[in-house]
Amino acid sequence: MSEVGASGNSGALARGSSILVADDDEDMRKYLVRLLGLHGFQVEAVKDGDAALERIGESPPHLMLLDVMMPGRSGFEICEYVKSSEKTALIPVILVTALDDQESRVRGIKAGADDFLSKPVNREELIARVSALCRLHNTRRELEERRLAEEIQSKEEIRRTFSRYISPRLAERIVDTRGDLFEHSAERTNVVALFADLRGFTRLTEHTEVGAVVEMLNEYFAILTEAAYQQEGTIFNMAGDSMLIGFNVPFAQEDAPARALRVAEEAVSRIVPFSSRWQERHGVPTGVGIGICMGESIVGNVGSKHYMSYTVIGDPVNTAARLMQMAGMNEVLVCGRYFGSVSESISAARVESLGNIALRGKSEPVAVFSIKALERGKAR
Repeated sequence: MSEVGASGNSGALARGSSILVADDDEDMRKYLVRLLGLHGFQVEAVKDGDAALERIGESPPHLMLLDVMMPGRSGFEICEYVKSSEKTALIPVILVTALDDQESRVRGIKAGADDFLSKPVNREELIARVSALCRLHNTRRELEERRLAEEIQSKEEIRRTFSRYISPRLAERIVDTRGDLFEHSAERTNVVALFADLRGFTRLTEHTEVGAVVEMLNEYFAILTEAAYQQEGTIFNMAGDSMLIGFNVPFAQEDAPARALRVAEEAVSRIVPFSSRWQERHGVPTGVGIGICMGESIVGNVGSKHYMSYTVIGDPVNTAARLMQMAGMNEVLVCGRYFGSVSESISAARVESLGNIALRGKSEPVAVFSIKALERGKAR
């Protein structure tokens, strides 16, 4: 059995956008169907993972809301299936879960999730995230249709594709390799991983109009992307209000640790005035929390020959994610291995040792340092 919501009048974005909800909680299904339906979305709901797979096969939706814990296949498994299929790989997936630990978020990222929502679901945050991803899906679909219609196989198409993830200069180098770089199997290499997260975002969504929330996210991600591209970092993932940036990949960068530090400093420097504007408008303080770590990781493609996600997996990524969660507003926390590589370039006045800290999932405590971001115009 499935439940279908009536269409409301929430603008051109919602009209024609179909959403599949999979949740074993009947009350939650009805709540999501009603709320999204009132905003103009066409919503269908099923009660378990097997039913979701059946509906996807019959008629792929424009967006999916998946409960993580369901009878049969979990939300993680459904997400992995969707992202591994050529027909459904571009469908945005939001994982809805009562689990609030970083390990579950990392697992969701690995599964290919585009965003996350925590139970109980906040209605303003739900509409903001769904609207943003529907807009993203529509854009992707239009680009794909245009590509198929024109049968573009030129270097310019390769350049545009990779420029969405890496800096234009690195994209040019990939064009020179004719994209063969990403055909290679996964490999182990030293990576500097930087995770950034917008502080105060959840609270902001509770008190701010949907359009303003989307505008804020776009401005925030533009700041991070520009900072990353300036230092030729590779953007591996953008989910919710978090971004993962890698250095020393896909090409070797001898000064990768220094590049990561410059990105962190640039991000904090530019987000401070950004935060002031949004706090003045909406009365909610915002900022960025950053975690950085380095070490050996696995880098390569995950997916099929038709759809692949170039990703990085390993302890440095997990550690950077946990440091990001610990970081205060506009604070940069780094692991000891990373700090040792940049310590000579940072004045002691900017550094505070937090000692060895036990992080979730780590058998041994990790040395953690807090680095005060450099203000513009001041010497290191």
